[in-house]
Amino acid sequence: MGFWEHASLVKRIVGIVLAVLLIGGVAAAVVAGREDSGTKTVRGVIGSEKSEFFADPDVVKALADKGFTVKTETSGSWAMEELPLTGYDFAFPASEAPATELDTKYKVSGSPLRPFYSPLVVVAHRPVAQVLARNGLATLDGKPGAEARGTLRMDPFLDAVRADRTWQQLKGASAHAELKGTVFISSTDPETSNSGALYLAAASFIANGGLVSDAGGVDRTAPLLRKLIAPQGTQQTSSDAPFRDFITGAGNPLVLVYESQVASLLLQKQDVGDMVVLYPDTTVNSAHTLVPLTDDGRALGELLTTDKRLRELVVRHGFRPQGAAPEFNAATAPHAAYLNQTLTGVHQVQVPTTKWLQAMARRSRS
Repeated sequence: MGFWEHASLVKRIVGIVLAVLLIGGVAAAVVAGREDSGTKTVRGVIGSEKSEFFADPDVVKALADKGFTVKTETSGSWAMEELPLTGYDFAFPASEAPATELDTKYKVSGSPLRPFYSPLVVVAHRPVAQVLARNGLATLDGKPGAEARGTLRMDPFLDAVRADRTWQQLKGASAHAELKGTVFISSTDPETSNSGALYLAAASFIANGGLVSDAGGVDRTAPLLRKLIAPQGTQQTSSDAPFRDFITGAGNPLVLVYESQVASLLLQKQDVGDMVVLYPDTTVNSAHTLVPLTDDGRALGELLTTDKRLRELVVRHGFRPQGAAPEFNAATAPHAAYLNQTLTGVHQVQVPTTKWLQAMARRSRS
């Protein structure tokens, strides 16, 4: 889960916690493995979306077979820059922009390590997706009445947000009592969480007519970004809980999640009901980027990138290994009705620097 935003508060709290743990001899990390005499222990801070991967017993074994025991703590990707990382071997945020800031801060040399990535998607129940399609906000693939995948048309959707459109104003929504109030996508807190921040990055690119790279761009996009965030109320710091709520039928009509969460569920052969996966036509991939703070951290990153068994396990957790579409496509072939394996019709845009994205996040919540 995410740490608090302000550096001084974060450092003070972390310092107190570490001091207590050192005195008590208690391990603060979530231990993804056992410390054997034949392995070296590496410690890192990761985004919470990778917790299940590092805790998977098969991942633990695969890492131990290569001589590693990995201990992790979780943090919001965009909060990692403010953490005191002395004594850690790596940081592993969920996207490239916060990793770049960490590279600069810790003077990391060498090529970036991006073992895997995941697109952002919006999940909806089929009746909701059909309402969006009927009103030109989405297109759906598959046999009518059995659609499981589609495209969210970001320009029309953002126009609807600007106009404060409600579900009641959309054709076909009156047949579904649960569709009421302002149309919005439920996302995570953009000040601490990667998926929420990347949602603003994609929306701001459209609203600004290009990458936001100055205060003027922040000013131009602020009215729209506030409308994306304001209706949501209190936001989560991780997409896990909103996705679980959606699957159980208790969530909001539209929820922003990682494709990896959907793919992992499908690969586990879990029931997803009438879920439809909508790929925004303008979006940002979440490129999980490992920042090596020591030689051991770099060795771990290279192992995650190149080792065949670990790449297989990466896919099992729904992520796409970098440069290996066949691995992901083969594993997810039985679920192609839900997953846009080739990302056809999906346009990737640039992400603002941390400075400007954080400024937009603050303005969106003011």
